[in-house]
Amino acid sequence: MYQIDFNRPVWVHFIGIGGISMSGLAEVLLERGFKVTGSDMAESELTRKLKERGAVVYTGQCKENIQDGVDVVVYTAAVHEDNPEYVEVVRRGIPMLTRAELLGELMRNYPRAVAVAGTHGKTTTTSMLAEILMAGDTDPTISVGGMLDSIGGNIRVGRSPYFVTEACEYTNSFLSLFPTMGIILNVSADHLDFFKDLNHIRQSFRLFAEKIPAEGQLIISSNIPNYQELTADLPCQIVTVGTDEQDNYRMADLSYDVMARPSFTLYENQNKIGTVELSVPGQHNAWNSLAAIAAARTLGLSFEVIFEGLKKFGGTHRRFEKKGIFQEDVLIVDDYAHHPDEIRATLEAARKCKRDRIVCVFQPHTYTRTKALMDEFAHALSLADEIILAEIYPARETDTLGISSRNLAEKITALGKKVAYFSTFEEIENYLRKNSINGEMLITMGAGDIVKVGENLLSK
Repeated sequence: MYQIDFNRPVWVHFIGIGGISMSGLAEVLLERGFKVTGSDMAESELTRKLKERGAVVYTGQCKENIQDGVDVVVYTAAVHEDNPEYVEVVRRGIPMLTRAELLGELMRNYPRAVAVAGTHGKTTTTSMLAEILMAGDTDPTISVGGMLDSIGGNIRVGRSPYFVTEACEYTNSFLSLFPTMGIILNVSADHLDFFKDLNHIRQSFRLFAEKIPAEGQLIISSNIPNYQELTADLPCQIVTVGTDEQDNYRMADLSYDVMARPSFTLYENQNKIGTVELSVPGQHNAWNSLAAIAAARTLGLSFEVIFEGLKKFGGTHRRFEKKGIFQEDVLIVDDYAHHPDEIRATLEAARKCKRDRIVCVFQPHTYTRTKALMDEFAHALSLADEIILAEIYPARETDTLGISSRNLAEKITALGKKVAYFSTFEEIENYLRKNSINGEMLITMGAGDIVKVGENLLSK
């Protein structure tokens, strides 16, 4: 595999540079003096930002974008072998790296490299740890899969040994990384277009844990069923988080304020430390914060700094993000949840807010996920008072399974819940204008473009 010497900048071309992770990596290379070019199918805020920082970005992908002098090409899992730039790179024999391989190469340059893994919660936990490290004036480099206001985007380039990033399990990307500290938040069935089943996913997380060197640390939730399978005989230090008295870091006395923001008593190795107060809602964020606390303490930060950083963290974009008030008193919130566990966590957090009704406008993400987890989706969504379904967002897939959101609507109806299905956003928006009730919370939910529904309602 091609290895990048970060002390000798070269010319790197990104196929799909507009992705949130790819754009972040490109920005790190620009800061280190590399020549960066790239392409994407459409211009965006991220590509415009890269241009301002010196990158050459092409809109559209064609073989002419691969010019003489390119030293290495980076591409994402969404780029197929028939992509014209990919074909040209292969023809020319230019070295290639996947996005994950480049991220792994980058991590080798940081003595304290933290990789945050888990089926869900990665973006939030990475962002929480980022806030803590910044509160401690450690000058970290941060790569996060969402937009974090405190760093002005999805990337922060520091000048210290600290590097924190998300570690995605899809296509085993996280096995290309080289962390000195790993975090495993949870392990559940997802990405079943790649993984065979839950056991296959667990095997991958075990391989991720094995990437951590003997002098490193693994932070892991004891709430993961039989988590010891993932940690057995590892040479690194194992740090557990949970609610058991034997956990290295545990929470107790969990409670919520009127906005569903949790607080809890923190224990470190059975010693009572104090009360943690969060500025983001839901029990799932209490769990995320516990992992961030354990990581920060293992990195040597004080509880004073940790509590300060967590209190500052107000969330990332598209994670229970308040969008505004529609009509007189309909609160519109947007959330990225696209897995049944995430949906359940978000709706449980919403239930703790003081609103009369919860209406969930959900856009399923990918045909394979929707089919594989159909029953789980139906039960999770039934926590809302009313469910409105958009058509499935295909992402990287084409519909070869013969399913639609109508199938999910039938499952939810069978559970006795009020549900409606519309094939277009315009129909959804018209329905909501006529049927929304003051005092309710309207949550647009999904990893696609369902956020536009709430934004359109607020703009008219």
